[in-house]
Amino acid sequence: MIVIAGSASPKLSAQVANLLGAELVNAEFKRFPDGEIYVRAEAEVRRKPVAIIQTTCPPQNDNLFELLLLLDAVKVLGASRIVAVIPYLAYARQDKRFKPGEAISLRTVSKLISQSGAAEVITIDVHQEEALGNFSIPAFSQTAMPLIGRHLKSLDLRNPVIIGADQGSMKRATLVALELGAEHYFLEKRRISPENVVIYPKNLSVENRDVVMVDDIVSTGGTIISATKMLMEQGARDVYVACAHPVLAGNAMERLKEAGIKQIIATDTIEKDVSLVSVAPLIADMLK
Repeated sequence: MIVIAGSASPKLSAQVANLLGAELVNAEFKRFPDGEIYVRAEAEVRRKPVAIIQTTCPPQNDNLFELLLLLDAVKVLGASRIVAVIPYLAYARQDKRFKPGEAISLRTVSKLISQSGAAEVITIDVHQEEALGNFSIPAFSQTAMPLIGRHLKSLDLRNPVIIGADQGSMKRATLVALELGAEHYFLEKRRISPENVVIYPKNLSVENRDVVMVDDIVSTGGTIISATKMLMEQGARDVYVACAHPVLAGNAMERLKEAGIKQIIATDTIEKDVSLVSVAPLIADMLK
C-alpha cells in the first residue's frame, strides 16, 4: 500500500505508513496568487492500493477540496483501490434536515468524495454513527476513547471521575472510564428560559477528586467552561478535558485555560499541541 499525506495530516500519515511498512508520499501543495489550490501526488500508484490521509479541520473547505483533488489525481493515475482516511470528518454534524430547504451537507460531501475516486472512507469518532449512512460507499468509524483512557491512566489521577459532556457522550465516557476502572456519569442540561441553560452533574460527588470531561469534539468550549465553574464550586481537585477532535475554534484554548482547566488531552485527528494521543494504530489496523 502507498500512503499519501495531505497537507493537514503530515505527522499522522508518517506514523501510519511506518506502522504498515508502507511507502509514504508527501503530496505537493501550493496556492496560486488568486487563491486557487494546486496539489500533486508524485508516486507510482498504478494497480496499487492507496490510502490518502487528510483531515478536514478548519479551514474545512480548503482541506476538503485538497482531499478531492488528491482522490481524483490518484484515480486517474490508475490506483487499484483508494481509501479516503479522514480522521476528522467535516460537516458530519450536518447529516439531517431540520427545516425545509436546508442542505444535508454531509450527503453532498459524501457524494463528492465517492465521485472523486474513493472506494472506502475511514474516520475516527464520527459525531453520530448513523451519519455514515449518507455515504454510498463503505464508511467506517473507529473510536479513540480507549486510547485516551490509557493515556489518562498514566497521569496518576486522584480518585478520578469521568464525565460525558452530555448524555450523548455517555458511551464515550464509559469507554474511557473502563480503562481507568473509574466512575463515570454525564452532565445534564436544563433550559429554564430561552437564554438560560443550567448544567449540573448527575448523581455524583466530585469533592477532592480529579474530573475528566469527555467529548468527541471541543470547538468553542462553551459548555465545558460552564461545567468547569460548577465542578470547581463543588470541590473538584482538578478538571481535565479529553476529546478526539481538538477543533478549538477562535480563542477557545485561552478561554479554557482561563476557566481553570488543568490540561486538554486530544488525539492527532487534528494535529495541535494538545494532540497527545495518536490514532495511527487505529487507522493502520483498519487499513490492513
